[in-house]
Amino acid sequence: MFFFLLITMVVVVAAVTLAVIGGTDSTTLPDAAPERLVDPLPAHRPVVRADIDALRLPVTPRGYRMEDVDDVLDRLSAELAERDARIAELESALAGAQATAVARPDLFTEPGEFTERGEERDR
Repeated sequence: MFFFLLITMVVVVAAVTLAVIGGTDSTTLPDAAPERLVDPLPAHRPVVRADIDALRLPVTPRGYRMEDVDDVLDRLSAELAERDARIAELESALAGAQATAVARPDLFTEPGEFTERGEERDR
């Protein structure tokens, strides 16, 4: 019985050794290409929520690729700055229009319209 187990163990070790080392040439596997951002944010139009929802950053052994994350954050911060500037511009234009409407209400009513007190304006 001892010899049978010894022979079986030698056969198993030899089979595993041949499977791992033998039977192949001495070339190694090529290095895998690093993952890249597959679907970056669109460059030809502003970013919308669906773009952010669809964005998938590639993962590396230590987390996300810093270069890809930096690119996405730079793009988003630039777009947010543009939108903030546009909102401020529109709010100031609205405030100016409201100030003009309060100072000169006759500019914003058509002849034949009624004022807030129900009086008809001159035609």
